[in-house]
Amino acid sequence: MANTSRRYAENAGSALAVLMSKRSTLSVIALVLVLVAVFWMRPNIARYNGVRLLLNLSPVLIFTALAQMFIMTASDIDLSIGSFVALVNVIVAGIASPGLAAAALLACVAGYGLMGALIHWLRLPSIVVTLGASFVWLGLGLMVLPLPGGDVPLWLSDAMRLRPPWVPAPVLVALVAMLLGHLILYQTSFGVILRGVGSSPAALERAGRSTLRARMSLYALAGICGVIAGVFLAGITTTGDANVGRGLTLLSVGAVIIGGGEFVGGIVSPVGTVMGALVMQLSGSLLSFASVAPAWQYSVQGGILVCILGLRAISWRRVVT
Repeated sequence: MANTSRRYAENAGSALAVLMSKRSTLSVIALVLVLVAVFWMRPNIARYNGVRLLLNLSPVLIFTALAQMFIMTASDIDLSIGSFVALVNVIVAGIASPGLAAAALLACVAGYGLMGALIHWLRLPSIVVTLGASFVWLGLGLMVLPLPGGDVPLWLSDAMRLRPPWVPAPVLVALVAMLLGHLILYQTSFGVILRGVGSSPAALERAGRSTLRARMSLYALAGICGVIAGVFLAGITTTGDANVGRGLTLLSVGAVIIGGGEFVGGIVSPVGTVMGALVMQLSGSLLSFASVAPAWQYSVQGGILVCILGLRAISWRRVVT
């Protein structure tokens, strides 16, 4: 009986590994297709400076998507991440004192961890709590900087202009983000605990692990990624705006889903999430190059998401059978 259970677990694990690899492959294929289309329409972009400008804002969406990924690892969803990134953006641009700004950013990360604790303790739906938190972040952002503007530190804006040799900085950021996300979730025992919150919380409790601490850790990691995204946004745009993150929330969800993530079960892929973020980022540029009206761009991006989900459904059936 024990051998049968062990073989069943091994087969299930193999099927899950194949499925996750196929999901990541789909995001890679989607990224390659979008890049080919962009370079075909604008051949001059296929150079160092062209790629750098094309992906200039991609670090913001990459880390916003990773923040959403950590929340979805707990089978939750975060409707406040866009407002949170905007709050970080105005803290960096609107608070002149470096010490006070750093303390405010640490408080933001702590606030995210406490939000995870609140959801766990009171068993509240994450969609409701994070929706309420989005208004809190927006209100705080308007208190810090009522109108767009501010003064971003010179060292930060200079850092965003760095040009490493051979590979543009946004590409290096994407590679580092993939590596760190994969190491955290899939190469450490801590990652196994974190994924257990969404996949099997009861088993996690039976093993003597605290699901409360694990969920708080996931939310704190999301807060850290949100802070990084906001800092990148401030450095790239050199200004602060409390309303700048409105579209980031839905784009982050789309990036995680394109990258192979699920809303339940703790199934996520850091590599796929970064690829999905790049797909969402580049699809907007592609539609602009194709002279698609802005009013239609969200519809087309939604169509891309539906197509990828359809391909994933086909892959799932093949793995199961």
